Amino acid sequence: MNEIAALMQTMGRAAVAAAALLARADAATKNRALRAAATAIRAQRPQLIEANAADLAAARAAGLGAALLDRLQLNEQRIEAMAAGLEDVAKLPDPIGAVVAEWTRPNMLHIQRVLVPLGVVGIIYESRPNVTADAGALCLKSGNASILRGGSESGRSNAAIHACLRAGLAAAGLGADCIQLVPTADRAAVGEMLGGMQDYIDVLVPRGGRSLVARVQAEARVPVIGHLEGNCHVYVDRDADAQMALSIVLNSKLRRTGVCGAAETLLIDRAAPPAMVQSLVSALLEAGCEVRADAGVRSLLNNARVREAVEQDWYTEFLDAIIAVGLVDGVDGAIAHIARYGSAHTESIVTANAATAERFLARVDSAIVLHNASTQFADGGEFGMGAEIGISTDRFHARGPVGVEQLTSYKYVVRGSGQVRPG
Repeated sequence: MNEIAALMQTMGRAAVAAAALLARADAATKNRALRAAATAIRAQRPQLIEANAADLAAARAAGLGAALLDRLQLNEQRIEAMAAGLEDVAKLPDPIGAVVAEWTRPNMLHIQRVLVPLGVVGIIYESRPNVTADAGALCLKSGNASILRGGSESGRSNAAIHACLRAGLAAAGLGADCIQLVPTADRAAVGEMLGGMQDYIDVLVPRGGRSLVARVQAEARVPVIGHLEGNCHVYVDRDADAQMALSIVLNSKLRRTGVCGAAETLLIDRAAPPAMVQSLVSALLEAGCEVRADAGVRSLLNNARVREAVEQDWYTEFLDAIIAVGLVDGVDGAIAHIARYGSAHTESIVTANAATAERFLARVDSAIVLHNASTQFADGGEFGMGAEIGISTDRFHARGPVGVEQLTSYKYVVRGSGQVRPG
């Protein structure tokens, strides 16, 4: 066995042991660890900024683009958001042991469906160091041990945040193995998590670019929760309020272009006033967004800055200040376009017509659908879930933001009074 394999096997065994203990930890102990970790993050703010500055310098030297640098950056606001996120997770009800259904059979057997931890959760992620805090917190609250493998570009930042999580565990009397961070940037560690640790890891959660997620989904020998792409859409209906549409479109695309909930395609009802189309496109251009439009949109504009959209643009998750814009034949045209090109992540309709909105919400088969709201709300924190490890586009187990409850399974607890099954 090589050095990396031996390291990962050791971490796996430690995680299994920690998971057995953590599954029995009470809510007060877990919450104490989370609050202590939040305190440590605030106390270590200068060290976090320093570690992140070193990561950013190395990333710039390596030629990382603006969107990836934005994902990587920690500042005062984001550090405070991490600490507050840990406290928000602590405030959530403890899911473990919760009875989600119960009934009594005619033979008087009483049956309960009770939430239990998954066990050991492996998280493989890129760029964003805040995932270290979010993932560790959510796994801890849901009674799962975690093995975190962050990207090499955020290694110093991840280690500094992980030290704060370990301080929280120690303050609560929980073992450090409850939240482990893979200490090497060697890609072989990822290979071990995918194919060599099925005796230890119960589920994998990838969070990152297409190549990472595709590899995890293709090679993992344990179940995977995740999404491949966030090709999100905003549809502006003929009955949309023009000012509301403008605000939602700009926020959906440009608030943060590198997040998976950023809008990548703007669809506009062909029956919408031409002035609305012109206003939306002009505002995007003025805000520094590159626009790639179909022939219908370009025919309404006299602007050489608008590029011609090609077929691949409708499939593309740009993760940058680029958007594809097209006209569709009403809400049914938008639904058909999303079904053909979308990634089943997040879609929004802007309209004052309640019936049109309900048609869109009912017929678009994506993990998150919104009415008159920005796609950038595709975030577990914004859903009141404290935080989330990612957005799942799967159709089994977990869909949408993966928070505390989504990191549980269940068992059936059956209570009787001497019943036996008749022959």
